[in-house]
Amino acid sequence: MPADQPSKPSVFASLRNAFISGVFMLAPLAITWWVFSALFAKVGGSFRDTFFFFVPDELRKLPSLDLLFNILATFIVVILLTALGYISRYVLGRYFGNLAERFIQRVPGVGNVYNTVKQIVTTFSSQHRQLFSKVVLVEFPRPGVYSIGFLTNKTQGEIQAKAGIELFTVFIPTSPNPTSGFLLLLPTSQITELEMSVGDGMKMIISGGAVVPPWIPTAPRAETVPAF
Repeated sequence: MPADQPSKPSVFASLRNAFISGVFMLAPLAITWWVFSALFAKVGGSFRDTFFFFVPDELRKLPSLDLLFNILATFIVVILLTALGYISRYVLGRYFGNLAERFIQRVPGVGNVYNTVKQIVTTFSSQHRQLFSKVVLVEFPRPGVYSIGFLTNKTQGEIQAKAGIELFTVFIPTSPNPTSGFLLLLPTSQITELEMSVGDGMKMIISGGAVVPPWIPTAPRAETVPAF
């Protein structure tokens, strides 16, 4: 055999490599099966007689059906734990949360602050903020006086049809408590859309104008003079 030609592996070496490959391929499945079998035997075996008391002992204790009853009992335990967690989190949690909220609202002074903060958080939560599409500037409550508002709708309905012009709905919140305000229907010519985000507009209103979002004016494009 030439020295530069690689030697072929022997039959024993090929079988050994194939065996090792098979072991590595089946090892994860075997370990997974062993873990779940132990889990079913531990959990399901502990509650099998409790859940399937109506099944005759001869059938319930058959070795061939042992694993089946353990699996069914384990799934029942999982379902019961899930139901218990759901009840404790959503039903009992809401019940005790409502009790605590009622207690706080009855405390003089504290209840007013709590209700105000709750209204602000609820009004400007991520769900309600989607109602405000743009921050706008309008002349309100009289010409020459400007107010910040939120553009809420551009849909044209009965009011716009009866007015005979295109009107957009704008909500002008009060400051520093933005849960109340004024609903205006203005023509587009009286609405100036601002570049600030809805969140920045909220901060400015709640702070009473103390927080002014930064703004960098867009520089006008320089006209290019053609070269001759």
